[in-house]
Formats: sequence, structure tokens, C-alpha cells
Amino acid sequence: MERFQIRNESLTLEIDAHGAEMKSLIDNCSGQEYLWCGDAAYWGRTSPVLFPLVGNYREKQSCFDGKWYSLSQHGFARDMDFELVSEKGDEIWFALEDSPETLEKYPFGFRLELGYRLQGRAVEVLWKVTNKNDREMYFSIGGHPAFNCPLREGEKQTDYRIGFDTCEPLTASVLDENGTVSERTKVLELTDGMLQITDSLFDEDALIVEHDQAHKVALYTPEGEKYLEVKFEAPLFGIWSPAGKHAPFVCIEPWYGRSDRADFGQKLEEREWGNVLKAGEIFTAVYQICV
Repeated sequence: MERFQIRNESLTLEIDAHGAEMKSLIDNCSGQEYLWCGDAAYWGRTSPVLFPLVGNYREKQSCFDGKWYSLSQHGFARDMDFELVSEKGDEIWFALEDSPETLEKYPFGFRLELGYRLQGRAVEVLWKVTNKNDREMYFSIGGHPAFNCPLREGEKQTDYRIGFDTCEPLTASVLDENGTVSERTKVLELTDGMLQITDSLFDEDALIVEHDQAHKVALYTPEGEKYLEVKFEAPLFGIWSPAGKHAPFVCIEPWYGRSDRADFGQKLEEREWGNVLKAGEIFTAVYQICV
């Protein structure tokens, strides 16, 4: 698929129309690359959008209006080709609409628009979801950007830290072997708002932090310098790096939705953290990546 660039005086952002996925974020002065390169030996994606599902349905299925729908982890939008809607120097928009293929997996007509806007040393990631149906529509949406960590050759990820806009301990939900949310939680103790990255931090998959416990998540170098921060209003977020791979990146993921609980009854309209739009309504959200 075709790739597109937007730039301003500070940053250059590259986006692939396949999945409308960010592929590169470079500092124009230093040449520093902030986004993960997508090496499939670790993880072949860079910044997929998660729609209309974040995480997993229980048993990969959900029921709506008496019919069962199967959907793989994180939904289908990340694997589909988006249409370019508009493009100017520092802003670009893409769109995806329902099709016979999507309606087999998800029972709603929709229009999903993804925008990217450069503002100084920040990328604004913009989401717009339109309900094209004459009934209520249920969906989840989330980001999954992966950031280089460590930044430099010869450094260890375990010398880096993750910072938050709170000094209180964070309570994280824990996934089970089926990718659904278990009854277990873990407490992440912070030191002055910082969490040290360890070899075992992601051994149980993503850290899922719910209930508006934080709205800024940053990465810090071994010298204590903040080099990237994700700001969001989403009520929950994930932090992830592949377990056991020593992968040189960390994902910071603002979410409006998450996996089902292991004992969930599988009705689409009853999903925790699900979003609902009335006929013709539009959902909008934004998060920022600041470098």
C-alpha cells in the first residue's frame, strides 16, 4: 500500500494506508526515530488501530440480536486498506467503511476516520466513528503505538523507566491464557511516579490499567530524561512488550474498551467498557504523542 508523509519544522510522520498505521516518527534535527520499526522477529506491527474490538471476545465470539459473530483479537481495521480523505502539510485523514466482509464479523454499518496532526513536537492521533445504522451501535477502539526503548545501541531496556502523572500505586488487571481478563490483579508500586522496567514486567502479557488511574504515560532514559510522553483522556490503557523476547520497544496504548472477563455472558451490548452510539451519532477522541 501507499505511504504518506506529513511534516512540520520539528517532526516527520509516515503513515501507511494499510491500516492507516503510523510507520515512522522522526525528529527532523537529530534524526532520532521514535516508532518501532515493525521487525517481525519481535512484532510485525508498529501502531495499529484497534477497532471494533480491543483485546478479545470471550471464546473469540460475541452475540448480538440472537446471532453469533466471530472476531479475532483487536478487530479487523488494522488489517484493512483505508481510503485517503484529505492531506495537507501537517495533517492527514483516512477512512474505512463497512463492507460485506466486515458485516460477517460485526453487525453494524460504520465509518471509521483516522487523522494525524502535527503540533510542534507532538502528534495528535484523532479518531472519529460514525454510526450509519438506524439502531444503536456498540464498539471499542484503541491505540497500540510501539516506541523504541532503548533508544540507543548498547543500552538495556531494563535501565529505562516508565513515568505516570500519579505517585499512587497502580492496580493492573491480569489476562489469562485465553486472552480474557482474570479475577487476578497486580499492584504496580511507583517510586516518585516511576516504574522500573524489569525482565519480568510483561511476563503475564499487557498491563491493563482501568478506571482513570493515569492519563499521562512517559518513557525515561537511564539518565532520567523524559524522551516521549503519551497523553490521553481514555479511561483505561495498556502497556505491553512481548513476554520473554527482550524486544526493544514498549507500547503505550490508550483504550476505550478491553478484553471480556473470563466469565462474561458474551452479549455484545453488555461488554464492560464498551461504547454505544445512537443512530447517526458520532464518537470522537484524541490522544497525543509528545517528544
